[in-house]
Amino acid sequence: MDVLSLIPQFGNLLYTIVAFVIALSVIVAVHEYGHYIVGRWSGIHAEVFSVGFGPVLWSRIDKRGTRWQIAALPFGGYVKFLGDANAASGKDEGAMQEITEQTPEELRRTMHGAPLWARAATVAAGPVFNFVMSIVVFGLIFMSQGVTREPLTVGELRSLPGTAQELQDGDEIVAIAGLPVPDFDQQGAWSDFTDALPVEPELDYTVIRDGQTLDVSGPWLFPALIQQVVPRSAAMDIDLKSGDVITAVNGDPIFAFEQLKEHVEGSDGKVLLLNVWRDGAELEFALAPRRTDEPQPEGGFVTHWRIGIVGGMALEPATEPAGLLASLSGGVQQTIRIVDGSLSGVWHMVTGAISTCNISGPIGIAETSGAMASQGAQNFIFFIAVLSTAVGLLNLFPIPALDGGHLVFYAYEAIAGKPPSDGVLRVLMGVGVSLILGLMVFSVTNDLFC
Repeated sequence: MDVLSLIPQFGNLLYTIVAFVIALSVIVAVHEYGHYIVGRWSGIHAEVFSVGFGPVLWSRIDKRGTRWQIAALPFGGYVKFLGDANAASGKDEGAMQEITEQTPEELRRTMHGAPLWARAATVAAGPVFNFVMSIVVFGLIFMSQGVTREPLTVGELRSLPGTAQELQDGDEIVAIAGLPVPDFDQQGAWSDFTDALPVEPELDYTVIRDGQTLDVSGPWLFPALIQQVVPRSAAMDIDLKSGDVITAVNGDPIFAFEQLKEHVEGSDGKVLLLNVWRDGAELEFALAPRRTDEPQPEGGFVTHWRIGIVGGMALEPATEPAGLLASLSGGVQQTIRIVDGSLSGVWHMVTGAISTCNISGPIGIAETSGAMASQGAQNFIFFIAVLSTAVGLLNLFPIPALDGGHLVFYAYEAIAGKPPSDGVLRVLMGVGVSLILGLMVFSVTNDLFC
């Protein structure tokens, strides 16, 4: 294996590692702070709050007696509560024996001596804080982006090769090719409108400019323009960039994104030769599309050939400020979509409907972190929110040693009236750790060989 091939093309290895450490540290800190603060509110004393594992690089003890520390291995973190033997909240039987012989108040301050409701709330708080973080971040991003102004208004014109461009910033577009432009948020009407447009390099636009109605020429609404490059894709591997316009595939001139899509989907994975316009220069690239499992709005997955780019309109629509409640509602919906898509993906991998190569490990996550960081702060922050949702969901899986496993034990205790025996817990925790380690090995193997 060529080790150098693992270094992403967008930058050097150090850049990738730094982006990965930042993303993971933020998510871990939020997750563990959820455990810590709800535990504190519930009367459970935290002895250690650690971001990272291994040798301690920095620490301090606060007035409540909690040691806050940063450790050398930034691949997770933990809160060690009073009476815990380890980061997975296993019981320290010796310490608990000593505490039990002291006052009831001291036993109440331990994780294992606290009431069931306090333990369950403390454990659930980690994933909940991850979800809340995602909702807030998505909401703030939606608020900063705003909502598309109605009627559709030109905010900024894209740079495109060889097309008439009589549109101007601020033009209100009322019709294209004689078809009235519907409101942007009416998905059904908008889809019908775009499907009805004649596929031509230039179209007639009816616009309102300075109070006057004018007919001007403009480009096809959805050119073969790259608005975003997907991390770890064929397009990123050959260094295609946002703003590139694909003008030909295998020598066939194209002007519409749909034409590019037809070439890619009909390639059967064979190498495609692309002519690309970039800032006035004509470039040539070759790449092979990859099979990609894509979630569908109605549920399930469909496998297509993809090169890993996201298209956009020939113009950047003008926006207006979005309200706080609408933005947070969008954040909730985005988080739910990620959870639903993740659960659907797991189920389809278990049933064999899609490839298990969809599971990424630390190498894949690191590459994606660096790729998103290289595409701008907003893309990187959006990725952190997506990853935060994934971490919150993963921790709710009913696997011993994860938060979900502890919640299953607490549910058993609530029904049976007593917790599982210490011996049973030790065995189950060992099984859980083995499953987690096995999953990590499997995901790293995917990163290297898929």
